[in-house]
Amino acid sequence: MRSTIRDGRANRLEFLATTSLPWLWKAAQRQPHVERLVNRALIDRALSKVPPRPHPWSTRTDYTCWASLTDPTYDARHLPPPEPMAPAPDVDDVLALFDRGNAETTVCPKSTLLFPYFAQWFTDGFLRSDRSEPRDPRRNESNHEIDLMQLYGLTEADTSALRSFRDGRLKSQHLSGEEYPPYLCRDGVVKPEFSRLRVVRFNQLSDDVRNRLFAMGSDTSNFQLGFVLMNVLFLREHNRVAGLLQSRYPSWSDDRLFETTRNILIAVLVKIVIEEYINHIAPHRFQFRFDPSGLTGRERWYRTNRMAVEFNLLYRWHSAVPSRITVAGRPQPMLETLWPGGRIAERGLGPHFDEASRQPAGRIGLFNTDRNLLEVERQSILQARAVRLTSYNDYRALCGFPRVTDFDQISGDPRVQQALSDVYSDVDRIEFYVGLFAEDRRPNSVLPSLIGRLVGVDAFSQALTNPLLAPRVFTAETFTQTGLDVIEETTSLADLVARNVPAGSPSYTVTMRRAGWRRE
Repeated sequence: MRSTIRDGRANRLEFLATTSLPWLWKAAQRQPHVERLVNRALIDRALSKVPPRPHPWSTRTDYTCWASLTDPTYDARHLPPPEPMAPAPDVDDVLALFDRGNAETTVCPKSTLLFPYFAQWFTDGFLRSDRSEPRDPRRNESNHEIDLMQLYGLTEADTSALRSFRDGRLKSQHLSGEEYPPYLCRDGVVKPEFSRLRVVRFNQLSDDVRNRLFAMGSDTSNFQLGFVLMNVLFLREHNRVAGLLQSRYPSWSDDRLFETTRNILIAVLVKIVIEEYINHIAPHRFQFRFDPSGLTGRERWYRTNRMAVEFNLLYRWHSAVPSRITVAGRPQPMLETLWPGGRIAERGLGPHFDEASRQPAGRIGLFNTDRNLLEVERQSILQARAVRLTSYNDYRALCGFPRVTDFDQISGDPRVQQALSDVYSDVDRIEFYVGLFAEDRRPNSVLPSLIGRLVGVDAFSQALTNPLLAPRVFTAETFTQTGLDVIEETTSLADLVARNVPAGSPSYTVTMRRAGWRRE
């Protein structure tokens, strides 16, 4: 299938330059000073594609006002709602564009299952739509920072419930010789010490499932196998690092040990996001680096974080989740991997990471969402309509792409072209959420062009403006030299797994990239 996506001459030339000439990019990365300059220039270039924060608009009002600029309980938005809104097709007709049906999962040539596991868990920490009943699609309950709330909780009271208040550590238990969070419930009832913690769909769960739930920071942390694996991994690393600090600074209080460890873990997460996750997504030859020393605070894009509704919606990568997932050597329906809880202790953390790294993720795009996730796609379509997002073509223009004038400029797949034509009849009527996933995947990437550009803008600008990376904060006084050493020696999830499995464990495969992947 030949892609016919209309990217424009300048975008094509830039793509060619960053994905070709491997010898040049390798030479740049062999010289630390040159690498630092190129790293900074490429990041600045990526962030120049879209106007920086603060955005003039939010989901609170259709116009700019003080509250829309300052009330973070409403999402920011890159573009204002159009006047008038184009008539939208029936939601069931649109939903059919995502349906995998009875077909096998179309796999991604580059990504393993570990990629969507990490992506879903990571974004759950800051892309948090309103959880109240009834839900308000305009609002959120996000801290608007990469702050590891999945582990530490959304509020200080949540964090207190999870802390042991001894030696800077989080509460934990040992199962089959490995460390895990404590159980949330006893006899199907939440333990009093965890009464503030929430779990999605808790009232729908049987006592047997409730008794397997772990006490963790996010209400979705127990929901799926990948969420649990990531939280357990970071809990172990927190307690490991707290132990290192305690041995180095025996006079420190529990509070100082805990808070310093949390600082270190957040910086470790940001580094993994840049050096493993973003580099996996991007098609570039140059590998981005975590380099807080390159930040001055005077960059045009260096602004207070505020999550945008478009960023929230573009991260609905349900098609990356296969319909069948192999666990303990047995392929099983995706639904059977929900609410795993303490069952993961039967095999241990390492084997689960290894197994996720040996099976492919799904291709992100239309006609590839498992039918059990279609209701989530429906809610995404309805949320985009409720906040009155403007058209796919308007967002292409915002991001520096030419507007498309025909369906064959969106995808080279005749099935996608025909389906879009049947549902929308005119390319200017295509909705933002649908257009994102209709485009062909970029060569050597895991994402289509428009999603890739918006992810690059928001991911870099939200990660690199983290307060812990500010010039006067990213110091040994904040992290200790021990903490800076931990950050320096961590570049991937594989590093965390290797030092948080039992001594004598085999060398586990932990990677987002499929074995045998070759550049296209």
